[in-house]
Amino acid sequence: MESPNTPYGRSGAPYSPPPPRAPEYPPEPPAGPRLDAGRLWAGGVMTAVVAALTAVVALLLVRGVLGIPVFAPEGDGAMGDATTGALALGSAVAALAATGLLHLLVVATPRPERFFSWIVGLATAILVLLPFTTGVSLAAKFGTAAVYLLIGVAIGSLLSSVARSAVRRG
Repeated sequence: MESPNTPYGRSGAPYSPPPPRAPEYPPEPPAGPRLDAGRLWAGGVMTAVVAALTAVVALLLVRGVLGIPVFAPEGDGAMGDATTGALALGSAVAALAATGLLHLLVVATPRPERFFSWIVGLATAILVLLPFTTGVSLAAKFGTAAVYLLIGVAIGSLLSSVARSAVRRG
């Protein structure tokens, strides 16, 4: 009788190759944030519309309701002259410029939301303080500062929200 074990394995046992190994691929890098640029810019355009309307509403409040002559002489009434349209257009352009800045920050910087908040906050602070460097009446200074503050808050808050919905993590 033969020994059950031989130097080549068990006698009489059929040869079975080792199980196939799964191919080894390099590990995938962790997924970074993905930007939905269409969603970002659609939100930016809507923010521009809201910023323009905010400018008009703020001017109606300050000029019409409170009777403070800002951005136009007092005789021009609540809607003022061409400065109302210019301020509304400027607000819309500022919102679109802020959208471009936000797009750049999301693509190129860590923690883009934080940088964006600081930049918009400081730009708004500059505009709010600017009227106090002029020689107009104190009421006009505060009225102008209030208009700029409302526009800055609208742009900053809306675009921060847009960024959260346009950037997908992992």
